[in-house]
Amino acid sequence: MKEKLIVALDVSTRDQAFELVKQLDGEVGAFKIGMQLYNSEGPDIVRDIQRIGGKVFVDLKFHDIPNTVGQTSRVMVRREAFMFTLHASGGFKMLKAAADSCADEAALLKVDKPLLLAVTVLTSISQDAFNNEIGLSGTIEQQVTKWAALAKQAGIDGVVCSPWEISAIRHACGENLLIVTPGVRPAWAAKGDQERIMTPKEAIARGASYLVVGRPITAHTNPVEAVKMIVAEMEEGAKAL
Repeated sequence: MKEKLIVALDVSTRDQAFELVKQLDGEVGAFKIGMQLYNSEGPDIVRDIQRIGGKVFVDLKFHDIPNTVGQTSRVMVRREAFMFTLHASGGFKMLKAAADSCADEAALLKVDKPLLLAVTVLTSISQDAFNNEIGLSGTIEQQVTKWAALAKQAGIDGVVCSPWEISAIRHACGENLLIVTPGVRPAWAAKGDQERIMTPKEAIARGASYLVVGRPITAHTNPVEAVKMIVAEMEEGAKAL
């Protein structure tokens, strides 16, 4: 179950990231590099983390015209990312350009293809904000499910969504689509800026493929102990599947 846990390295320096990776190497499945660390240390941070033993999930949420996203997807292949993200709202042509370019580049280089993940609705967005600030009608669950189906049609491996939408996506898209869920908070951790959250046990029980957890681990006085507690909760959830 620990292979399904991804730690978000939401820190600003290489030294901070290295310290966490060294502590947690072998305890979790991968490490997520987002905009904070990537923009602070540059793209070489991906290889730096890989060299000390970690699989890297590059979470930069690409959203641009199809050609730009397709070419950027080739870069992610060359950087040997384990996973990377792009926005589902970019539309079918953008998603398909990413999927096709990624597969083509991986075949050309004879390397493993990264897993492509389409980001649906951010876990910090409430239903009220979705309707009245972003200006989209309907429920978040309806929109997330629609985007998940679009991503699957375009050849994307999975989606990023809150745990609240897992069941609807599984019903609409089946068991093979990967579902990666941030917005996971153990009962003993602070909610922070997340809105649509669940515990690790609940998210796994609903059918999440991977959980992404940041501050409950990285801000804990003992990150290894925090990971062990979260994995134990995940194992409880797996028993309910």
